Amino acid sequence: QVQLVESGGGLVQAGGSLRLSCVASGRPFSNYAMAWFRQAPGKEREFVAARSAGGWNTYYADSVNGRFTMSRDNVKNTASLQMNNLKPEDTAVYYCAAADVGDGYRAPRLHWEYAYWGQGTQVTVSS
Repeated sequence: QVQLVESGGGLVQAGGSLRLSCVASGRPFSNYAMAWFRQAPGKEREFVAARSAGGWNTYYADSVNGRFTMSRDNVKNTASLQMNNLKPEDTAVYYCAAADVGDGYRAPRLHWEYAYWGQGTQVTVSS
């Protein structure tokens, strides 16, 4: 079992920045693809970013590409999401997720492909 804990959410003005962190425990962190999803009130869970187990590939949703940067540290068993130029449309609960994909290259983009989830951290962007 993998346990994930997010932190770093908060209230920020449009155009500002936040950095979210995710700490993993329970299994070797380097064996799992990692991802960030978000869910706004009344909306479905949305893919944000994913990074492969080997750290070779990183993918972003079109809505955040160029503004958000995902990274991971397999020594500290952490993943992060640097969010710049935030917009009110980015307001949501952000979730960290992990998937045992069996290689170091795949980074799924569908929420049902991830078995392990954190509790989420709220990000609110004011206009």
